[in-house]
Amino acid sequence: MTIEECYSAMGANYQDVLRRFARMFLQDTSFQQLTDAMARQDVKDAFLAAHTLKGVCLNLGFSNLTPSAVALTEILRAGSFDGAAEQYALVEKEYHKTIEALNALD
Repeated sequence: MTIEECYSAMGANYQDVLRRFARMFLQDTSFQQLTDAMARQDVKDAFLAAHTLKGVCLNLGFSNLTPSAVALTEILRAGSFDGAAEQYALVEKEYHKTIEALNALD
């Protein structure tokens, strides 16, 4: 049985749950925390924010944003900003693409 079939068997609305769950990302603050930490050049806070963003993306199945968040997390895990700005730019691009798509949901 698939998850969608499970919801159907319960008489629940699977599509509504998915929509609400995905929209929760709009309230997540990890990207803003990452942006702030990058601006302050605080590698520890940047790592924590990138790691949180990565986890949220993995849990929500945002396969467009996950790879760049994973790569940035690993760069920052090393405790250095070497290559972080370039990777952050990729995260930022995919983040805004994701937000735009989520805002377009009915």
